Amino acid sequence: MAKSNGLIDQYGNPLRARRNAQPTARYLRDTRSGIIASRMVPLTESRDDIRSSWSRAAALALDLIKNSGRLRGAADQVIADTVGSGLKLMPTPDFTGLDWSDEEIKEWKKLVKKRWHQYRANAKEVDFRGKFNLSKLVEIALRYDMAYGEVTALLEYMPGPLRRRYGIETGTKLCMVPPHRLVQDTNEFDNLFQGVRQDENGRPIGYLFEERQNGLTTKKMYAAQDSTGRDTVLHIFNPMCATDMRGISVLASAFRKHIQHEMLDDATLQTAILQTIFAATLTSEKPTMEAFEALESLKDNDVKNASDYADEYVTYLKESLSAAADDTLRIGGDPQVSHLAPGEELDLKSTGTPGPHYQPFSSGLSRDTARAIGITYGALTMDHSSANYSSVRMENSSIWPVVERRRSNTAAPIERAVYQSWLDESIFMGRLPFKGGYGAFLTHRPAVSGATFQGPPQPTADDGKSAKASTERIQNGTSSVDIEAANLGIDPDELFEQIREGHEKYVAAGMISPYDRNPGGSNDNDDDEDEDEDEKKPQRANA
Repeated sequence: MAKSNGLIDQYGNPLRARRNAQPTARYLRDTRSGIIASRMVPLTESRDDIRSSWSRAAALALDLIKNSGRLRGAADQVIADTVGSGLKLMPTPDFTGLDWSDEEIKEWKKLVKKRWHQYRANAKEVDFRGKFNLSKLVEIALRYDMAYGEVTALLEYMPGPLRRRYGIETGTKLCMVPPHRLVQDTNEFDNLFQGVRQDENGRPIGYLFEERQNGLTTKKMYAAQDSTGRDTVLHIFNPMCATDMRGISVLASAFRKHIQHEMLDDATLQTAILQTIFAATLTSEKPTMEAFEALESLKDNDVKNASDYADEYVTYLKESLSAAADDTLRIGGDPQVSHLAPGEELDLKSTGTPGPHYQPFSSGLSRDTARAIGITYGALTMDHSSANYSSVRMENSSIWPVVERRRSNTAAPIERAVYQSWLDESIFMGRLPFKGGYGAFLTHRPAVSGATFQGPPQPTADDGKSAKASTERIQNGTSSVDIEAANLGIDPDELFEQIREGHEKYVAAGMISPYDRNPGGSNDNDDDEDEDEDEKKPQRANA
């Protein structure tokens, strides 16, 4: 029998050295402590994990966000990074196959942007409930995504009589629905999973929502698309697996670390309070009970003059205490020390909490939470004490692709769905001109409805250096004004028109235009001639 080496396995049994044990190369090779074997996990499908944890995760996320200023601020930071004050429309229609000139396309795009801006800013026009403009509705969607891990909304069409009742023009309306209203009902025999019904190919065809009206709760199935193929239900989430039907909160992977951080803060605060309360010690030379017992013992043994010594000492002690009784020693919210009794010494101790290990551990927990949310550590904690130019640049560079992904996958799809439905209605109703009429638009609707949406620019650690780098990229041909303007969240077409109109205004007024690269009228040839003249002059030889 093999001899025990003093180690035990994960079940408490002694580990014995094997004879003739041969090393093997394979996955999950464990250590002698059995650390991998002790972590037993089942292999399940992602959508089953989400279904079993969705309600609990959503409830926890909402509770933490409501009761944590840090997470509430993180949600605001996510919104500010992703959409800022609102996404800007840049129509990208493809008029291939349509007889449109460049000037007609330019004027049509300009009119579309103007009308869209008016529509999205009007809460009565864009919101089914008439309460929020489109920017605020997208903000709500981003909060849904952080807490629930998904966004649900309905694209409604308000009929004419109801529009006249509210005094509005358009019928396209966005109705945001809290994701918990999308029921958790699952019946795989009916192709229903977590409230989403799919066809035989796995494509969603219906969504079962729970509605409350007049005190009654009912369930209603909404078709995913209308008869013309336009989306009527918006269900946006970031999947883990191709078979996922629902999303889950981004905070789900950070619950443990965030709650540990709250416990750390609570324990540190309580310890500091206790240490502060008991930080004052009073040292006295007054005799203890043993001293009085010794005096009594001397008296009992008939020691000479012992009784007189005891009486005199007691009298002295009484006089000292009587003198100190009129003075005050108070430790609390209103500390006061007037006079100490003879032989007393007051010592104030310093607190030992938080200790030297608090900040590194707290920072580690915060970084885990920030990474799960998709913001920087500095944005989550507002702690920039150890930041420098290089670290800020690296933080922004690493997190910015996450911000752009969130913008294109969560915020932009909402704006795009509303824009395409609004554009369809506007051309059908004749509010927007379209050569060839609605029939021509309907034939080319997917191509004509193309659009991108710009958000706020990437933050920089040094605006001067970033501007210089942008200029150099344009000059060496690795970028363009359109690309650099888009990176700054500026519409290149609007920028061009503003510069052109501004330049013409200055020139017409007889002023030097700030956009003129050559305000003095000189040119490169003049510079070359000056250089030639300098070369013709006799040069003084160097000593």
